[in-house]
Amino acid sequence: MLLTLFFASCRSSKYIDDDQALVTKIQISGVSPALKESSETYISNQIKPNSRVNLFIYNTFNTTKGRYKTKKIRNVGEPPHLLDSAMVDLSANQIRRFLFTKGYFNAKVNPEITVNKKRAHINFNVDEGNAYQIRNIERKFEDGDAKWLFDRDILPKTKVKPNTQYDAAKLLEEREKLYVVMRNNGYYDYLRQYMRVGIDSTLTGNLIDLKINVENPSDSTIHKKYQIDSVYMTIRNYGAMSKKPARRITDSVKRLLFVDETNSFRWKPLERYMYLRSGNYYSLAEENKSYDRLYEMNGFRSVKVQFVKKDSNKLDVHYDFVPRPRMGNQIEGEYTFSSGMSGFNIGNTFSQRNIFGGSEQLEVKLRYGVLFDPRLAGGLSSKIFNNDFQAGVNLVIPRLMVPFHINPGGKFGLPKTTYSMTLQLFDQDRTYSNRYFITSLNYSWYETENKYHSFTPIVLEYRDGRLDSNFRKNLEQEGYQLYVRSNDRQYFGLGTQYTFILNGKKLTSKEDFQYFRGTVDISGNVLDLISSIAKLPANADGEKKIFGVPFLQYAKTEFDYRLYRNLGGNRQFVFRFNPGIAIPYGNNSKLLIFEKSFYSGGMNGIRAWQARTLGPGAYNRQNLSEDLRLNLRNLDQLGEIKLEANAEYRFRILNNFLGAKMNGATFVDMGNVWRLKKDDDLNPGGEFKFNKFLGQVAIGTGFGLRFDSDYFVIRLDAGLKVKDPQFSGSNQWVIKNFFDSKEFKEQYYQTHKPDRYNFIQYNFGIGMPF
Repeated sequence: MLLTLFFASCRSSKYIDDDQALVTKIQISGVSPALKESSETYISNQIKPNSRVNLFIYNTFNTTKGRYKTKKIRNVGEPPHLLDSAMVDLSANQIRRFLFTKGYFNAKVNPEITVNKKRAHINFNVDEGNAYQIRNIERKFEDGDAKWLFDRDILPKTKVKPNTQYDAAKLLEEREKLYVVMRNNGYYDYLRQYMRVGIDSTLTGNLIDLKINVENPSDSTIHKKYQIDSVYMTIRNYGAMSKKPARRITDSVKRLLFVDETNSFRWKPLERYMYLRSGNYYSLAEENKSYDRLYEMNGFRSVKVQFVKKDSNKLDVHYDFVPRPRMGNQIEGEYTFSSGMSGFNIGNTFSQRNIFGGSEQLEVKLRYGVLFDPRLAGGLSSKIFNNDFQAGVNLVIPRLMVPFHINPGGKFGLPKTTYSMTLQLFDQDRTYSNRYFITSLNYSWYETENKYHSFTPIVLEYRDGRLDSNFRKNLEQEGYQLYVRSNDRQYFGLGTQYTFILNGKKLTSKEDFQYFRGTVDISGNVLDLISSIAKLPANADGEKKIFGVPFLQYAKTEFDYRLYRNLGGNRQFVFRFNPGIAIPYGNNSKLLIFEKSFYSGGMNGIRAWQARTLGPGAYNRQNLSEDLRLNLRNLDQLGEIKLEANAEYRFRILNNFLGAKMNGATFVDMGNVWRLKKDDDLNPGGEFKFNKFLGQVAIGTGFGLRFDSDYFVIRLDAGLKVKDPQFSGSNQWVIKNFFDSKEFKEQYYQTHKPDRYNFIQYNFGIGMPF
């Protein structure tokens, strides 16, 4: 397809007139590598080569008999970018001016145009000349307080220094920093224009002197520092007129007036995140922080913070709110395709905002999904492989609801308390049914801008899982009693979870940083203590019971470490290491339940394998009967230990592809899951051993396309199996069979029916893998 688009776009010049030329190549020569990519941004888009895909689409709908139609279809594809000498001269001048800001005051840019068969190549030849260096810097402040703030907060880290190359961007950065510092320290009237820069380039050699002057306002000898006097809160009612008069509350101590035209809000939950308060000096940072936290409450369509000068150094603050609709409803649907089966999910979410007057949000979610297996006999209803119904309730409160005084504040993010309950009813054809209920209490807050904490002190869950009687009998006859015990059972769980995330907000940035996410999940210790004190009864397997149901006892932890490195422009390298371990003990010591186990493969892991089709260890499903291979899909390839690593190189392919940016990625994934204990009946070869686990690491590689529309990313990855640990010795390197795969696949199918072997696994998803 790409070759077809390439040749079709190359033939596009036949549609233009003889006196026109299609721009097919642009380059800049003579520019230092560090500035080349930035220089290219100053070339006019009107003469940059077209996207081949968009030009092909445009030509498809707008040409006939070798010419363009008189009446053309708009907003389809991209019109051809034709040679325009005015745009070439403008681009050359823009490049020259850019180089001037980087210290190349005598730079020259001469464009060369070559036209051949109505195709134009443009080469901007640049003679940078010698860069100018800063000899001396003279800084003058007309206000002593401004100089004191500059010396304290900016001068120690400034990039504008003697004996460095002139760069206007560094001066703009210094001016912006001074603006922010002044505004954060009460100087409400301070403007960026008060800082002026003069350049003396009359010196011999390529040297300049800088004269930086920070002036006072024209009507004063100093910059005025403003203090907050009174605070006004007004909640507007632009919907149905309220029959009651607006509620008015005055707090004389805080010098605050609260007016609620909707009669539905309480002022204290809102005032908590209004950081510009009476008696404080004005601060731009506090103003922005108020905007951020009040919008994060998700209860207001509009938030405005306005200031009124009361006298020479006093400000009144007016917070103006427009609430969002109190109730909302959203319906979602999706089509699913997995392992040759297809189905759909449909969901409905009802929202009730401001349920208690403090911008709290109540959500009620209903979801139903069904998956059809065409291999099952009978009509449509008989082809249902599984169906899944879920109902959930979430209550989000924008503050920490605890019985003792604690105030993490909202300086870096809105603290939240979340109560949630979920009920799931799941049935899989002739295999398994599950009834699952979970409720939890969660607290989340930011310690700093890049340190996030999530603490769930209470996670209460109940599950009633039932295997189909015939399926259970087959499992028992085949010796899979542990699978029966793991899935055909009831249990209670009462535990605690904690998650810490470092640099989560930087994941969409292109800078160099490290990301870390760590989770700890512990369950059953409190119930074990209660059962020991109360001497509660146990079942035949020795498991203690609460209300006649055994309880879980385990400890689980998982880490996700990533290293992000920017390689210039839109090129990025990412390395990820993702280990985890789950240890059942005490009342649940023999086997970890399905829901708490690790799995490998899938669109965010080792992408050459489908999810839950890799491992554990060297386990090979050939040992199962054909019926068990069919019915145990996604149930037998789990583990208590997980080790995964990924390396991915990301780059830009097209800046404009159907209105989005098309990025590419090449990647290598490796890892597996393992069992903690050896069990030849359950997963022969699946246990973790230090002297063998490296030889049981799966390796996959591949290529991906990412279509970035700025709002979301659509991702398509193709993963290729390189090393498969289910085989032994040199046979693990399955890549050697890729170009002669027919015989290999047929042999595999005969020994693994109905499983088939695929060298390439396609993954379609929304968002980046990591």
